[in-house]
Parts: sequence; C-alpha cells; structure tokens
Amino acid sequence: MSTLHGRRVLVSAGPTFEDIDPVRFIGNRSSGRMGFAIAEAAIARGAQVTLVAGPVHLSTPSGVQRIDVRSAAQMHEAVMSALPADVYIGTAAVADFTPQHVAGHKLKKVPGQDTLVLELVKTRDILADVAGAETRPRLVVGFAAETCDVETYARGKLAAKRIDMIAANRVGIAGCGFESDDNTLDVLWTDGQRRLGPDNKRAVAEGLLDLIEERMTNA
Repeated sequence: MSTLHGRRVLVSAGPTFEDIDPVRFIGNRSSGRMGFAIAEAAIARGAQVTLVAGPVHLSTPSGVQRIDVRSAAQMHEAVMSALPADVYIGTAAVADFTPQHVAGHKLKKVPGQDTLVLELVKTRDILADVAGAETRPRLVVGFAAETCDVETYARGKLAAKRIDMIAANRVGIAGCGFESDDNTLDVLWTDGQRRLGPDNKRAVAEGLLDLIEERMTNA
C-alpha cells in the first residue's frame, strides 16, 4: 500500500493573473498540467487531494477537491485555509509582484504619452508561509522554474524558504516545462538530488511522488 494512502495532499497549480484594469492583467505561461498530473497520480495512490488551481482550462481529476482562484492573494488565502495537510506540493507559478493599484476603468492611450509606468508590490510568499505555518505539513515541496543556473537558484530557494524538497526545471526552451506535455525535473533536497525525465508529465509526477514517499518513509 502507498505511503500516501489516506494522507492529505495539498497541491497548487497553474498561473496567477494580476489585474491591471478590467481588461488587462499580468500573467505567465504556466498551463497547470504538471500540478494536475500530480493531483491525479496522488488520488490513484489513495491520497485525499485538494487542488488549488489558478486560471487554467483543465478538467478536474476524478476524486480531487478543486478550489479555483485567479490572483496570488486568492491563491495564498485558499492554500493557507486548506491546511492542515500531510504534504504540500507547490507547483503553481505564482506572481512575485502585483499592481499596487487596479484601475476601475480601461486605461486609455494619452496623446503624446509614449510610456506607462506601473507600480508593483510584492505578493505574499505562499511557499514560505506554508513552511512556517503552525500546521506545517510533514513534507513541503516547492517548484522552481528557471531560465538559467537552475540548480544554483533552486538550492537557494530550498534554503531560504526552509522547505524539504524542491523540483527545478528549465523553462523557455521548446518541449519542456510551460505549455508542453513533457517535463524534466531536477529534484533537490539538503543532502541529495535526482533527475526525473525527460518524460510526459504524468510519468514525471509518478516519479516525484515516489521520491516523496521515500522521504516520508525515511524521515
């Protein structure tokens, strides 16, 4: 029987959209497929799965409790409200910054104005807040999507946010990561690492859950 059988697994997936005005927003290219694949694989292992999803066009895996959100603030509230959990897997590509003010009407071009300055403020750090919560999950797993120096940035994030594991992948290249059916993850923890893939995201999800189960068994 899977170590995850009967365990509460909380997954966040997809992008967040940070509104500028009623028409425009700041977003990213995350499709949510990796997080949805993890949720589906965890359900198949007998886990109780809650999936906090940003704005994506994906079907909910059977048996998964889904909470839809749009912004980083909404995702933070939904994730924290879904605790306690045994495992948190933060696959979502959450905006680091959001507009300080959201215009109540569509921003229009002004004659003679060639630039527009948006003031942005930091969003709350979901991963760090989960890791520091009184109801901290037994295992906190983060994701790091990078365009260069993947392992360096991932290990820095692992230490800074005091999480147990981090799954890092390189994005911005064809056939991997965002907007792709396949992925490659370098999964890192304090004294080890393992590469998963390249493979389809469901297979990579299974490999990640195998590592999570190993860590839970050996902890």
